[in-house]
Amino acid sequence: MGLARRLGQNVGIIALAAALLATTAAEGLYRSGVATRIEYLYTDLWHRFAGPREAPRHTALVMLDDPTLNERPDEPLAFWTPHFARAVATLRQVGVKVVAIDFIFSGSPERWIEKLGLLGREASRNYDQPFRAQINQGGVLLAGFRVGAGDTVNDFILPSPDYLLALPDLDMPGHVGLANLPSDADGAVRRFKLIEAPGEFARQEGLPQLGFGALVAAKATGQAGAHGVWRFGGRELGAERAIPIAFAGPPGTFRAMSFRQLLAPNAANDPEVRALAGKVVVIGAGYASMNDLHPTPYSTSIGGANTLMAGPEIQANVIETLLAGRFLDEASAVTRVGVFATLLGALAWFGMRLSAWRSVILVVVAMQIAALAAYLLFRQSLLFPVAHLQVGMLAVLICLSLLRLTREERERKRIGQMLGRYVSPQVVTALMASPELPELGGQTRQISVLFSDIRNFTTLSEKLTAREVVELLNTYLERACAVLQAEGATIDKFIGDAIMAEFGAPLGQPDHARRALRAALALRAVAVEFRGWVEQRFAGRGLPEFDIGIGVHSGEAVVGNIGSSVRMEYTAIGDTVNIASRLEGQTKETGAHILASRDTVSLFGGDLRTGTLHHLTVKGRAAPVEAFEIVAVK
Repeated sequence: MGLARRLGQNVGIIALAAALLATTAAEGLYRSGVATRIEYLYTDLWHRFAGPREAPRHTALVMLDDPTLNERPDEPLAFWTPHFARAVATLRQVGVKVVAIDFIFSGSPERWIEKLGLLGREASRNYDQPFRAQINQGGVLLAGFRVGAGDTVNDFILPSPDYLLALPDLDMPGHVGLANLPSDADGAVRRFKLIEAPGEFARQEGLPQLGFGALVAAKATGQAGAHGVWRFGGRELGAERAIPIAFAGPPGTFRAMSFRQLLAPNAANDPEVRALAGKVVVIGAGYASMNDLHPTPYSTSIGGANTLMAGPEIQANVIETLLAGRFLDEASAVTRVGVFATLLGALAWFGMRLSAWRSVILVVVAMQIAALAAYLLFRQSLLFPVAHLQVGMLAVLICLSLLRLTREERERKRIGQMLGRYVSPQVVTALMASPELPELGGQTRQISVLFSDIRNFTTLSEKLTAREVVELLNTYLERACAVLQAEGATIDKFIGDAIMAEFGAPLGQPDHARRALRAALALRAVAVEFRGWVEQRFAGRGLPEFDIGIGVHSGEAVVGNIGSSVRMEYTAIGDTVNIASRLEGQTKETGAHILASRDTVSLFGGDLRTGTLHHLTVKGRAAPVEAFEIVAVK
């Protein structure tokens, strides 16, 4: 019976313990965040495999690109506010819901004009009038940036006071959003915050608090202010945690319109411009020299092209996530732990019933299936921590391996103790050092079998008391077993006064025939020596001369633990055993002390001295058996 089957009675408890340990490890890693970067690799691959997921329906992107700049090469961007005013006016004309300008207008062109004395005083005051008018009409949101903790005014980069004074009702928190894009530990942008300046200072001083995308989505749905709870997609969102961005697709999924289309004559009649009606429009920078580019799930090195995404497109993805109500939900703690425990428990349960290599294959296959399932869940907008689950699976495999090691050591000790009754300490040591334990359930081996019997034992028993017979047997068998085990024999059993021994099992011995014949000669020498002990111990009792007969045969036999569930013993059975027993019986008829079959003699080699060759008819075989009398080793 194999080791895996022998563990069956305790498999439930062991599987439960392994599952609990693995679940604790996986959940502990999840809560500590140690394996989060591995999880990022998977979620990034899911984004990349999925490709474009959904066409944006609520948000559009307008980019101030290189073709736009090339049409006005002599105009510095600091003086482009009149063009922004024209663009916003065009968007109002076609019925855009909200215009979100992802630029930080920290400087005013009017102040530059006045400082440089480029125009008259009146002209310098009116240069920005169209842009301020558009801001004052409402529906136009501006961007700021938090550069510090948000505890002082200096921690904020805000639009110029000229534009802040133009805000409707001077409501800065309701019209200026913080364009910060928080990144994960590896630098990639994967989630956003509703509130980017949560401190009391910003609230008390009337400074911006909401993230740029959150402010735009709130304005588009008529939700005012930083009141702490917002409703998007039929659910309430609090400001306490970061929310995964449900990216519509890789960079370029938002098909950006060129800013110059809004500046063209009769731009409001352009079909593409008219298609922006009812949408939120994000205006941002998309020219070559800008530095507003960020890594996202589509930008990491494994399986991707290292493509960065422009900040305005990330903001558009944030807004679309909220307006479409298409969220990437993370599995709840109860679901996560429940799945961990169930799958890891099942894995431990089945792994206990398999061999070591099959357990490895099972775990590897389970890890692949888990990854595939996690990807399919991602397609349904559910994020499951597959990397942590796979860590738990590896923990199960480690537990099973350690268990097998400890159980194998116990099994070796048990087998060693059991075989120690049959074989020499040297054979036990060799068995325990073997990489594979003997299979005790029964296996076919090439062995040599030796039978030895005391001659005239019935007469000896009649002339001795029972206690004296036991003394004689114990003394003789002690000496006989010593010489047999010196040759690596396995003492199979004692059959009254007879000894049955095997060579070549349970530990394989290529020279089993040579060992058997050397042992037979040594056993014969023990009998001759023991004859003197009998004559001295039982002098004057008229005992017959002590002598033994030995039969040896080599061939194939089945060896192992054989018997019933009530009683089993390690033994050998088969025709080889029967012939060896019959040869021992024939020693009385032939007068030879040792008879060995031709099979055994041929395996021994050429340095054996033999006597008469006998053709013996043995019970159970039609053909005679050729057997040599063994005299000595040359």
